[in-house]
Parts: sequence; structure tokens; C-alpha cells
Amino acid sequence: MLKTIDPLLTGELLAILRNMGHGDELVLVDANFPADRVAQRLVRLPGIGIDRAAEAVLSLFPLDDFVDAPAAVMACPDGRPEIFDVFDRLLEAANGAPVQVAQVDRFDFYDRTASAYAVVATGERRLYANLILKKGVLREGD
Repeated sequence: MLKTIDPLLTGELLAILRNMGHGDELVLVDANFPADRVAQRLVRLPGIGIDRAAEAVLSLFPLDDFVDAPAAVMACPDGRPEIFDVFDRLLEAANGAPVQVAQVDRFDFYDRTASAYAVVATGERRLYANLILKKGVLREGD
């Protein structure tokens, strides 16, 4: 255990977060997502909800403030799922201000995930619970 580090963040996931550079993307996906097929690097958090995984990642992960939308979700054809409200709250809490979240078509989301730095596969069962995070920079004093 480490002080101030969320215990959900495994050594493997911490190394990935550390090694990512500005503009690299991390994708958190639900249990239905074809993570094995598209991931360059895959971390599994079985049994963990995506909101808990996002909270842990966002405790250390700076969001990119050089782009309009440093986060993205898979667009749902049936309207806005409740999980999107959860994402909005988590992103705002981590960022200290509201965060613009893009909605990406399902197949474009798969393509974007395939080019992402890493994928975190959760045990989340809610549908459309998939979130892309673009890494930002740490400035002097952060």
C-alpha cells in the first residue's frame, strides 16, 4: 500500500499512467466491450464498476486542456444513458470545473480505442459505460 495512492491502482496500471505522454488516450470500458480484440495494452479490473475505476484513475490523471473535449463516450442511439451523468460528475470533481465530453459513434469509438495507449477493462454491466480520457500535462507547481 502507498499513501495517497488509490489501492485500486495496480502497479501495472500505475506504470501505464506514468508512461503515457501528453495527448495519449486511456480508455475505460465496460464488461461487454471487445477489449482483448482492440487493446494495445490491457489492464483488467474484474468486478469493479467503471465509476470506481474512473475515480481512481482521475485521482492521478491530468486531463488535456489543449483540446476542446479531453473525454469521450460511446454515443448511445437510444438517448443519453444515466452513466453519462456519472462521468460528468467524476470529471468535474477531478478537474475542478465542468469537462467537455464528446460523443463518438460506436465503430469510431472502437477505432479510437484500437489506437489508444491502453485500455482498462472493468466489470461494469451498465450499457454504454465506456470512457476515453486524453492525458494532459503537469505544469510547474502541480
